[in-house]
Amino acid sequence: MSTALARLLPRLLPFLAWRRQLDGPALRADLLAGFTVALVAIPQALAYAQLAGLPPYVGLYASLLPAIVGALFGSSAQLSTGPVALTSLLTATSLAPLALPGSETYLLLAVQLAMLAGLLQVIFGMLHLAHFADLLSHPVLHGFINACSLLICAAQLPTLLGLRSAGQRPFFEAIGNLVEALPDTHLHSAALGAAAVVLLILLRRLAPRWPGVLIVVAGLSGVAWLSGFEADGGRVVGPLPEETLAFALPRADWGQITDLLPSAFVLALVSFLEAMSSCKVASARTGTRWNGNQELIGQGLAKLTASVCQAYPVSGSFGRSAFLLAAGARTGLASVVGAVMVLSALLTMPGPIAHIPLPVLAAVILVTLASLLSPAPLKEAWRTSRDDGMAGTVSFVATLAFAPHIEIGILAGLILALALLIYRSMKPRVAVLGRHPDGTWRDAARFGLPPPHPELTILRFDGPLHFVNAATFEDAVLAARRDNPRLKVLLLACAGINDIDASGVDTLRRMQRQLAEAGQTLACCGLKKQVIDVLERTGLWQALGPSGAYRTEDHALQHLLPGLSGATEPPPPRRGFEW
Repeated sequence: MSTALARLLPRLLPFLAWRRQLDGPALRADLLAGFTVALVAIPQALAYAQLAGLPPYVGLYASLLPAIVGALFGSSAQLSTGPVALTSLLTATSLAPLALPGSETYLLLAVQLAMLAGLLQVIFGMLHLAHFADLLSHPVLHGFINACSLLICAAQLPTLLGLRSAGQRPFFEAIGNLVEALPDTHLHSAALGAAAVVLLILLRRLAPRWPGVLIVVAGLSGVAWLSGFEADGGRVVGPLPEETLAFALPRADWGQITDLLPSAFVLALVSFLEAMSSCKVASARTGTRWNGNQELIGQGLAKLTASVCQAYPVSGSFGRSAFLLAAGARTGLASVVGAVMVLSALLTMPGPIAHIPLPVLAAVILVTLASLLSPAPLKEAWRTSRDDGMAGTVSFVATLAFAPHIEIGILAGLILALALLIYRSMKPRVAVLGRHPDGTWRDAARFGLPPPHPELTILRFDGPLHFVNAATFEDAVLAARRDNPRLKVLLLACAGINDIDASGVDTLRRMQRQLAEAGQTLACCGLKKQVIDVLERTGLWQALGPSGAYRTEDHALQHLLPGLSGATEPPPPRRGFEW
């Protein structure tokens, strides 16, 4: 019992392992990394909450306890949990059709969305379903992220220019409305926003290790105060609520939950993929292991904590995680320290935070999204595979076209990718083999190779033999019989068959029976253990007899050719150098 509990506790409470890692140097590194990430987290939290259609201070709520819970129950020491751009956009596009951004109903829906997405992630982690995230192919994800980046830019440009934002809409409609409203641009806001964009880009290129976001936000907030930005009609964050933390259990409205469930599923999947990419990068650079299912649980609990804190869905941040990695964070204590620093800023500097100009926060979002906007992966997908390119492009176009219902875009790409995968599985490569001059067995039609014997055909099937392609296998066998009227032995090269189901067994049994009735023999070589196990359980292995147990094509020919009339297959050429 004690042994089982000792194994279970690190899974339930991963932070218990910190005590074995926190020596003096590690403690100093975590404290410094936590302070560094807090400098970036404060302005980003305000900006991303604005992107989600919520009051900026809600982003600070999402940066406190959710970040601590994500660090305590996650598996990656360098993953920083909190508000992120992509999750904020998903929140905005999910809620925009249901309530007015910034309203009390909108915040209630955001809390419910965090609760649903968190529950889904915890359930997925407990059921060990982390690998199912791999069903979302890279081209589909890249198409979705590129479209989301464009939508974010379209949503933030009005704020950057001092215009009123109309929320999330289809991309081209948003651009058209922006062009019509350009004459009403607030010049003071546009000047601050443009300056912020230029300074952020310069600092990122010239001083990447500096907290560029904090420097720009603090500096331009001072410029705005000196130049009378608020008196000129410019918009700022505004006064923060008196409650530093707001705790309340989420109210469950089943009608709203039904409406939010599809969006919650997409958000849970996409936010986990975003967190997973950060974990993979950190693991590759530090050599430490991470657990996908444990990370699902940690991220899910962080979202549930966000719902209790009256915040919105959080996720693992790639940018802030990179800061932790660069600062040498050793354990999740760095994220805990970062959250405590954010809380300290919220308690000690409410005045300066309230006067941060919204155009500057919009510039932070635009520059952050510049790193996500990249057409190169989609181009590479088209060069690699037409199917991948098509799925990624459909995801991109559908996300733009159906905004604010962007979940349609990712689901359309996912369904198309899976449909194309099934279609490819229906048409695996099938080849009749002949002996190549180098001694190997290759596609006879492609290389113009003769058969090993006029009465014997070698047929290779590349792919699992299951219900999707059993008909293709049967057609290939029948075609091989038609093409060789003298056929006595059909040898199946089965090295490419790594799985077989009931439909495959039934088809193979039927082919063996038809060949036997015609006085022909069905032989197999290269069958794998997992396939043989299935054949043994179904009795087909005994029916095949010795003709099903050949290891290679050459091994089969040694036993099969002597029973055929005429000349035998010459031995393969000698390999290696001839001296």
